[in-house]
Amino acid sequence: MLLTRTITSITPRRFIPVASSSSFCLPSSPSIYSSFSPSFMSSVSVTESADCLQVQGHVQYNTPDHITPSNVHTSPLEQFHIWFNQAREANVREPDAMTLSTATASGIPSSRMVLFKQLDKRGFVFYTNYTSRKSRELEENPQAALLFFWREMSRQVRVLGRVEKLSKEESEEYFKSRPVGTRLGAWASHQSNVIGEDYLANRLAEVQERFGVQASDREGDVPLPDFWGGWRVIPSEVEFWLGKPSRLHDRVRYLRVEGSPDDQPRWTIDRLSP
Repeated sequence: MLLTRTITSITPRRFIPVASSSSFCLPSSPSIYSSFSPSFMSSVSVTESADCLQVQGHVQYNTPDHITPSNVHTSPLEQFHIWFNQAREANVREPDAMTLSTATASGIPSSRMVLFKQLDKRGFVFYTNYTSRKSRELEENPQAALLFFWREMSRQVRVLGRVEKLSKEESEEYFKSRPVGTRLGAWASHQSNVIGEDYLANRLAEVQERFGVQASDREGDVPLPDFWGGWRVIPSEVEFWLGKPSRLHDRVRYLRVEGSPDDQPRWTIDRLSP
C-alpha cells in the first residue's frame, strides 16, 4: 500500500549510510561465491556449457500495491522521498545505491554504481572525483541518467536530466562529514587512471604523512581537494516502476513542463504501457 501522507516541502537532506564487466558466454568454472548463504543466491535457472551461460526464466513479480497518475504525488521529488523512506523502512539493502549513466560528446555511454547522497528541491546529488571518467563525460555532455532498483520491493526509479556542479561550499560541508579514511582516500586516488600494483598503498602513506593523520583515526583535519566535489542531476523525466505478474508492470512517468523553473517545476504525469 502506498504511503498516503503528503510532504509539504523538501529541505536539503542527506541519506548517508555509512563494475565489473563480463561477456555473455563464460567458461565453466567453480564459483568463489558457492559458499554464500541461500539468501544471497540467485532465483534464476541457467543452462551452462563449457563456453556459454544462458538464463532460463525469471521470478514473477507480484507486488500488492498499485501506482497510477491518480494516486502518486504531483511532484516526482516528493514521490521519490516517499518511496525512499519506504525502502529504508522495508530494510532494502543499500537503498542509496544507484546506477549512474553518462556519455561522451560523441554518444558513447558508460554506467557505474554510485551512492545517492542528497535530495533537494532541484534534484539528486552525488559526489565524486572531478577528474574521473564520469566527471569528464559530464563535462563533455552534461546529461545523465540514474536508476534505483530496490529488488526487495520490486521497485525501480528512473531519472533523466541535465547536471550541474555543486558549489565548493556545499561540497566542503559534505566532505567534512565523511570519515577520515574516506577523506584521505579522495586525496590518494587518481580515479579512473591506470596505476601500478603498489600505487594506492604508497599514495595513502604519502597523504597520511602530509596531513598528519591515519586512515583509522576518528578525527583529523583533511581538507577538501580541489578535484573533488558534488554533481546534481536536475530531472526532466522521472519514472516510477512497480513489478507485476506476467510482466504487466505499473509505470508512471513524470515529464517536466518545458520552461518551468528548476526550483518550482511543473509536471505532466502519464501511465506508460509495460
